[in-house]
Amino acid sequence: MDNSPVTGKPHGRAERLVERTIFASRWLLAPFYLGLAVSLVVLLIKFGQKIVKLVTYSLFSSGNDVIPVVLSLIDLSLIANLMLIVMFSGYENFVSRFELDDHKYKPAWMGHVGFGDLKIKLLTSIVAISAVHLLESFMNIDQTSDRELEWSLGIQITLVLTGVLLAIMNRVSGQGQH
Repeated sequence: MDNSPVTGKPHGRAERLVERTIFASRWLLAPFYLGLAVSLVVLLIKFGQKIVKLVTYSLFSSGNDVIPVVLSLIDLSLIANLMLIVMFSGYENFVSRFELDDHKYKPAWMGHVGFGDLKIKLLTSIVAISAVHLLESFMNIDQTSDRELEWSLGIQITLVLTGVLLAIMNRVSGQGQH
């Protein structure tokens, strides 16, 4: 019988089976990350459609009509980046490590983003996406109601404050230090 590293007591066969089953269940997350990869393809298609719209708009409209389309391209790009962060970090933190040590194009942050860092990166991306939506609302101020503008601004302020508090909590807990 094996000894438990925590208690020093012997493990039974049933206990080892339960522990191995629970540990192996982390692979149930892999389809979620594959689904996000498929979602990236969908975002790429939407991005292509927006590019076509941008080119069409730029030929037949004023600069003010082009800016919201450009902002929507930025929005799609930020969402795609957010999905990539979730896919890479989530897989590495909860499923398995990528075997890419010798890959020259591996992002420098891969393998170094812990759960606390992941939460901050996610919230930072969400704040940026929200800011783009708020800017779009201001660009279309004639079509935006005061109530919608107030809610958008309130949500943006709430997200920023949440991000700051999360970063402070991460720093105080010592997770933000490498």
